[in-house]
This record gives sequence, structure tokens and C-alpha cells, in this order.
Amino acid sequence: MLRILLFLATNVAIVVVASVTLSILGVNSYLTSEGLDFRALLIFCFVFGMTGSFISLMLSKHLAKWATKTRIVSADTSDIKEARLVETVRQLAQQANIGMPDVGIFPADQANAFATGWNKNRALVAISAGMLERYSDSEIRAVLAHEVSHVANGDMITLTLIQGVINTFVMFLARVIGYVVDRVVLKNEEGRGFGYVVTVVACEIVLSILASIIVMWFSRKREYAADEGAAYLAGAPSMIAALAHLQRESEMPNEMPKSLNAFGIAGGKQSGFARLFMSHPPLDKRIEALQNFVAVK
Repeated sequence: MLRILLFLATNVAIVVVASVTLSILGVNSYLTSEGLDFRALLIFCFVFGMTGSFISLMLSKHLAKWATKTRIVSADTSDIKEARLVETVRQLAQQANIGMPDVGIFPADQANAFATGWNKNRALVAISAGMLERYSDSEIRAVLAHEVSHVANGDMITLTLIQGVINTFVMFLARVIGYVVDRVVLKNEEGRGFGYVVTVVACEIVLSILASIIVMWFSRKREYAADEGAAYLAGAPSMIAALAHLQRESEMPNEMPKSLNAFGIAGGKQSGFARLFMSHPPLDKRIEALQNFVAVK
């Protein structure tokens, strides 16, 4: 699947590179003459799994800007639309009690927006040029409120912790499988030969992709929460109108990098097994959920 977060792709790359490097250097203290030391292996995997996840988090803002070609809008811009954009984000950030995020615009005709960053007080909120051009002020405010809610809810931090735990078990299972393959199948008495290294790397890649199903489930769940946050910050009618506008434009080509779909508000459409990898719920489900939320309130 190409629709895996840039966060996940960076994370997998870090974990795999670390694994190969450590194997080449022989840093495998969990492999003893008597077999695997499961306690040492679990500690090893936890340390490096969490490290990979947090490095991905720290890089997320810079990589997102680079991947989308986002241009940061200056606070003293003379452009009326850009100035209104910055002021809207400032007001929403104050309402949500977070620090003022960087505000950016990325070159895409498709309506979309995203938020990312390692710290809720040092985040980035960006909107596509197409959305800024075609959407009403109230719809844009609602979309920005949705993204600010993601930041205020600490979704990137929670994602990092979830990914760190997933990394731990992916690395752990990959090494157990690698040991079994090298010692039982390939008959290497030490259980840490070439077959071990190849199997571990292959298993880490495959297991990481499968484990992303859990991350995507979390992403879909947090979209509903961000919609509710936007309803609180900008009004439910405006958020419902923005989602309906996105739905009307759903057939437009998605110009946002596929690896960043889960950062954006629009998401994408999938069917069958691929739905497990969806970062966003269908727009009609989100509209229905928001209408039910308003009715309950």
C-alpha cells in the first residue's frame, strides 16, 4: 500500500536501518549460546522501537513541509487572504489553548489541509491553495479548526506512543522468526547467520505494513474527535458544510502525496481489504456522526 503515512515510512526506515547496522556490528546481546534471551530482547526492542518512533515524530514537521512544498505564511504578510488565514489560526489556537502554529499554504488545486508537529505549541497547520481559493471563510475556519483540534488533542504524540509499542513487538517477533529460520530451517547452530539478518529485515517490513492497520484505525477514530473539536471551535453547521463541500469535490484528483493522506482532512476512498488501511472514515459517515453529535448536544 502506498497510502502509509510519511511518519510510518520514516519510522520503518529508521527501524530497519538500525537493525541492519546493529546486526553488522554484532550488537545482539539477546542472542546467547543457549538461545534467545527473551527479556533482553524485549528491552532491546522497546528501546530501539520507541527511538525510531520519536525520531519520526521530530522529523514529521520538516518532512511534511518538504513533501507538500508548503510555503510558510509570514505573520506580516500584505496579502489579504493570507493575513486572514493567519489571524484565523491565531484565534483558533487561542481558543484551543495551544501555541501559535506555523501557517502554510501548499500548491494543490484539490481542497485539503493538514496539521503535524512534535509539540502542540510548535505545530504546523497548512491548507491547499485550491481550498483557500474556492471555499467560504466559514468553511475554511471550520477546516482549520479541525486541524487545530488534532494539535490540541495531541494526536501526533499519541500516534508516536502507539507506533513505539508496535515497533517493539514488530522487532521482537521479527527476531524470534529470524532465529527460528536460521537455526531450525537453515541449521545454523548459532541462530544468527546471514539467514537471520535477511529474515529479520523482511519480517520487519512486512509486519510493519500489517501493523499499520492499527495506526489507521486510530487515525480514523481521531478524525471523528477532530470533527467534534471543530464543531466546538467553529460551529457544527460550518464543519458539516465544509465536509459536504469536500464530498462534492471527492472526484477531483488527489494532488497531495499519498504518504501524507492521513495528515490531511480529505483522506481518500478504498474498498474491500484496503479499507483497513484508510486513514479517514468516509465523508458521509463523518457528516452523519457530526449530525448525531449535534443532536445529542
